[in-house]
Amino acid sequence: MTTQPPELVEFRYELLEDGIGHLIFDMPGRTMNVFSNRAIHEAEAVADWLGTSGLRGLVISSGKTTAFCAGADLGELAQAYAMIIAAPEAERWQIGRDHFAPIGRAFRKLETAGVPVAFAINGLALGGGCEFALAGHYRVLADTPATALGLPESLVGLLPGGGGTQRMPRLVGIEAAMPVLLDAARFTAADAVAAGVAHRVVPAGQEIAACVEWIRSDPEPKQPWDRADYRIPPAEEVAARLAGLRRARQEETGGHYPAITAILDCVEFGLPLPMDAAVGKEIDIFADLIKRPEPRDMISSLFLGKQTWQKQRKSGALPEVYDSIAAAIRQSWANVAARFEPADVESAARWARLSATILPGGPVQPVSALVLGEHPGIAPTGIWIDAPQGQDQVIAGALLGAAVVAALEHGGDLDADSRRAADFHSISAAGFPAYLGGPFALYDSIGSDGVRRLIAPIAS
Repeated sequence: MTTQPPELVEFRYELLEDGIGHLIFDMPGRTMNVFSNRAIHEAEAVADWLGTSGLRGLVISSGKTTAFCAGADLGELAQAYAMIIAAPEAERWQIGRDHFAPIGRAFRKLETAGVPVAFAINGLALGGGCEFALAGHYRVLADTPATALGLPESLVGLLPGGGGTQRMPRLVGIEAAMPVLLDAARFTAADAVAAGVAHRVVPAGQEIAACVEWIRSDPEPKQPWDRADYRIPPAEEVAARLAGLRRARQEETGGHYPAITAILDCVEFGLPLPMDAAVGKEIDIFADLIKRPEPRDMISSLFLGKQTWQKQRKSGALPEVYDSIAAAIRQSWANVAARFEPADVESAARWARLSATILPGGPVQPVSALVLGEHPGIAPTGIWIDAPQGQDQVIAGALLGAAVVAALEHGGDLDADSRRAADFHSISAAGFPAYLGGPFALYDSIGSDGVRRLIAPIAS
């Protein structure tokens, strides 16, 4: 005798056959599933129910034809950042941890409920969707070009906060996991099975039947890391295996991309722990990261702005002003460069990770602060841009402040969505540093007074 799950909105439930349930991820009104706050809490409610459900096993699949799940609802995540930053500084870490802990808790409950859980995946399972699947005991992938597993959170300044930094390296090994965690590499269906992150590939449409077949075999519902024979690696071993990668990534990023360091920390300090403690360590590190400005600004430009930009391009309505802003930024950098020695400009640009070659151009022109108006910043960033120190930082700050002025002069009347799209364009077309989100994001972050401080050495 089986019972019904709690009331669900983002998921649907049906009984496939006696004792085998089917949970279908199917967000209403959306063409693609994402992990909203509601979906996270529903997943936890299902996990709480599962142990007393009377089920012999549970199959989880998607009700969408587009993908299994594209990841987190980044729009909601941006709102959560605003909530965190509005709180007193001493309370932000705990507020962030409490807000984001449910996803890791839900997935841990799912894999320890004592009921075999199999995932039938057709299409992309990225971010939280991949983490959800990794919390199952069995994964069947459809043999299609679109099917892939991945954890692309680093691309928007985040880390996988639903256990992905812990389960992925435990399944495939540290070396195979790091490109997925740090560089958004994906496993195709065949590669996933070869690496050990999935169990079977079947022709499209046969995934659910393959999951049912596995459940009928009465498998033991335990993850590898919950078995008595699982070896927890010593901390010294994990640190040694990551040391070279840490040095290389520090040299590559200059420390400006804190998600990279945070992901490495999750792996280094989480893998030597039992899974419950490891998931706790991951969310501790996530709570530190989410307070920072880089995830907020990278989500704004590299996700929300990119979406707007792509929609505009697809409809043939990409505003010409984006190119004008990018050109104005490059010209502003040339004008700033004319004030300093070329080697000093090159050093500053390299330090700040401007991905553009800056050559001095034309006579020296002072940068006017008039266009800045009076615009309050969101909050102190806690990074170098608040108060540049030393020659590299001062010159880099002048370059970035001049870029903000140029963007406002050419696109000051853009609406919020178009400003985010212009930020994305400024990163991709002009070489503005991605970790700062673009000139409009930087203006919002540090406000008019912050930009005035940056351009003080070159202002009229």
